Amino acid sequence: MAGGAASARREGATAPGAKGAPPAATARSGARRRLALALLVFFSALLYGQIQPPPSKIPGAPGGPPVTAPRTRLRDGRHLAYLESGVPKEEAKYKIIFVHGFDCCRYDVLNVSQGLLQELGIYLLSFDRPGYAESDAHPARTEKSIALDIEELADNLQLGPKFHLIGFSMGGEIMWSCLKYIPHRLAGVAILAPVGNYWWSGFPPEVLEEAWYVQFPQDRRAVWVAHHLPWLTHWWNTQSLFPSSSVKGKNPIILSKEDLPLSQKFIDRTYKANRPRPTQHRALRSPPTLTSDSSNRALWSWSPLEMENPFAGAGDDDEVKVHLWHGVEDLFVPVQLSRYISKRLPWVIYHELPTAGHLFPVADGMPDVIVRSLLLGDE
Repeated sequence: MAGGAASARREGATAPGAKGAPPAATARSGARRRLALALLVFFSALLYGQIQPPPSKIPGAPGGPPVTAPRTRLRDGRHLAYLESGVPKEEAKYKIIFVHGFDCCRYDVLNVSQGLLQELGIYLLSFDRPGYAESDAHPARTEKSIALDIEELADNLQLGPKFHLIGFSMGGEIMWSCLKYIPHRLAGVAILAPVGNYWWSGFPPEVLEEAWYVQFPQDRRAVWVAHHLPWLTHWWNTQSLFPSSSVKGKNPIILSKEDLPLSQKFIDRTYKANRPRPTQHRALRSPPTLTSDSSNRALWSWSPLEMENPFAGAGDDDEVKVHLWHGVEDLFVPVQLSRYISKRLPWVIYHELPTAGHLFPVADGMPDVIVRSLLLGDE
């Protein structure tokens, strides 16, 4: 019996004062583990808060921007704010929808002269892209949804079965989606200095490398983060530890020789004081943009380089022209991608401007040149 008890004591829990850690040491070890766990949870929550974009501010709602523009309601309940100019749509021979770029809004419509609008009978419609200014954000936005939004906008405003499109910069990239998803609604398209995607399939490595290194280092990093770590994009574009996007930071190094004087037109925008800031959540992709325009870069499941002519087989009376414009000195969006796309897509009419930068669409007289080319085929 005594031997059994001794054996049991040897095999059982260690008695106080024998082998093993004393109770005080065990308690301290448990406290340290709990503290480490608490700190891990705290800093994880803090990091999560830093990398999440702020919640959408709904126009017209408490805390959101005021609604001053006419808006149309989409099927899913969202609203798009818009601006009409030119001749009344009921009298128009041509109806054009303009799609703006980054840090812009409906007022940044192509500045076509009143003389040309009247001469050709042009109705011009611009709108705040989802999440900009007075248009509601689209949290589930994709490269397809924006094309469908444009189609629904045209239907709501009764523009008829077909209309022309002009898109600049980030709006230019959207033109590829419209060509893919709503070609039956298009009478013609002008793509101006479009943002390109370095992960679209079909680009030769040497073209990608040349375009990649035209960008400044901070812009290459911003593009890389947007594609590979989209969940980190908001933090990257708002942190101050490292240089972020040149465009987001309005760094003048991004301006070419011809862009420099043209940039003053953006600085002096007359509506700027009254413009609702685009503080809502936005959601697509690309180089120098904020969270939303950046973070959907990986969502493109196709490449414009794979596209067949969506208007093949149309008769001469129904021929639809697609124009692609790009400046050789563009430091926002390197010309190399557009140049290669134009070689792969022979149905695209390519206009390469040898001394222009990114902002050529706002140069004096250039809007009229672009519109005449689109509507009349003038070179």
